[in-house]
Amino acid sequence: MYPGVKSVAATTEHKLIIGFDNGETRVFDVRPLLSTGRFRTLASLQAFRKVRVAFDTVEWENGLDLDPEYLYERSEPLPCEQAAAGEALPSAVAR
Repeated sequence: MYPGVKSVAATTEHKLIIGFDNGETRVFDVRPLLSTGRFRTLASLQAFRKVRVAFDTVEWENGLDLDPEYLYERSEPLPCEQAAAGEALPSAVAR
């Protein structure tokens, strides 16, 4: 069983910083999806940063979501230097 999403933050580089319920923090790059189907609407940083946690995964205001298993399998662990410094989120978090 894959972990569920507990927290999410959008970066200015179309990446998601995701906190999973197993204690891991991982980085998911959304850029490869931005040229496909309904995900094109997330090319706008304004739309992209309206991401939230819903039902153990991520969801955007327009109803798009991604399976938590997909997010976990295709994400990378938060870089060691950031984790060691106690950084929960990188400096490029979209506000």
